[in-house]
Amino acid sequence: MSKYIPGNQKHLTLEDRLYIEQELNKGTSFKDIARFLCKDPTTVSKEVKAHRLSDWYHKGTFYNAHNFCIHRYKCRKTNVCGKIVLCGVKCTSCPTCNQTCKNFQKERCIRLDKAPYVCNGCDKQINHCTIAHKYKYDARFANRKYREKLVDSRSGINLTKRELHAKDKIISPLIENGQSPYQIITNHPELNMSVRTVYSYLDQGLFTARNVDLKRKVKFKPRKCHKTQITNRAIFAGRTYTDFCELNLASFTEMDTVHSSRESKKTILTFFFTREKLFLAFLMNRCTEGAVRLVFDRLERRMGSYEFISVFPYLLTDRGTEFGDPEALETGINEIQRTSIYYCDPMRSGQKGGLEQAHTMLRTVLPKGTSFEFLTQWDLNLIASHINSTPRDSLGGRTPYDVALETLGEDVLNAFQLRRIAPDEVNLTPKLIRFNK
Repeated sequence: MSKYIPGNQKHLTLEDRLYIEQELNKGTSFKDIARFLCKDPTTVSKEVKAHRLSDWYHKGTFYNAHNFCIHRYKCRKTNVCGKIVLCGVKCTSCPTCNQTCKNFQKERCIRLDKAPYVCNGCDKQINHCTIAHKYKYDARFANRKYREKLVDSRSGINLTKRELHAKDKIISPLIENGQSPYQIITNHPELNMSVRTVYSYLDQGLFTARNVDLKRKVKFKPRKCHKTQITNRAIFAGRTYTDFCELNLASFTEMDTVHSSRESKKTILTFFFTREKLFLAFLMNRCTEGAVRLVFDRLERRMGSYEFISVFPYLLTDRGTEFGDPEALETGINEIQRTSIYYCDPMRSGQKGGLEQAHTMLRTVLPKGTSFEFLTQWDLNLIASHINSTPRDSLGGRTPYDVALETLGEDVLNAFQLRRIAPDEVNLTPKLIRFNK
């Protein structure tokens, strides 16, 4: 009957797990929790048992923190191991007590052997509980473990060592004889593999043959690395470009990243205000989700939470992996929502064309192939100040800095560390920044 419950076939989300943790702390039963989440009670039960946090320990005795025997407080035994002739020390304080004593019985809690399987909602105080091993359900820990398991289940190859060895005995000798993977797969349908799979296994070094054994493989240059896209499509629910267009916003902020040359992993996080044509650039040591959030947190502390919310109410970005955790970016340092993030359609960078046009101005100062290894945030502030001091025809000949000064205010521009550059001093050439490449 569980398949007829609406929503029961969907995976648990972080919000569902937070609700489970909250209700477990209140002592709510699995049945009541499942009824609210529209899930089967066994789903909640399996979730708690599979992802409960078990590295929460309690000291056994004052002298021996690893004594988990149920008799440890009343036991008077000495010299149970028989290694020392004259030993007057109680065995309960010895580190090997549980391993040597025949009367050892591990202390257990009935609450952990049946529902709810965790210590959440227990009436006993933590300091007064004598149970050695404790279990706690933490929603964020459970969600992280679930995500790791989800990724691991989709990685690796779906073959046993024996099956891989059998295929290798057929494929490798034929490749060494000059045959192509397509020729091998065509003549040996019993392999039950695609040509693309053979190439992938060769790239991973799973066969005895290598890429160098292919006739034409070594003649091709490696393809340029493209931006890695977000693989978890669930986060796009309610955040697509169609959802964004339904808001009918007069102004918003576009966000993207600019990558360095291959010698450096540093990346530039960029923003573009569509109404003011204001351009911002922030240096990141790595192109990761955590690095992007650090920039957000730094700006929020510098501006203030409420000012950040008013300046960055809506963000439109692409589907790069560095933006793959929108909930973390939207949640501020005070645990309140500070912005709303939406994503462009795949391969449609023109949907945030204002920022792409600003990138062309940035590339006049930092051409492609330039290493950002010796670039500093001060350099980026200087570049952004020169770009924002350039008059725009769309602004009636005014500069983005002057327009932003009226709409955003001087305090916000100071928080962005921008300044006005005199018209005759504006420089948008590589001479503006002098550092080693």
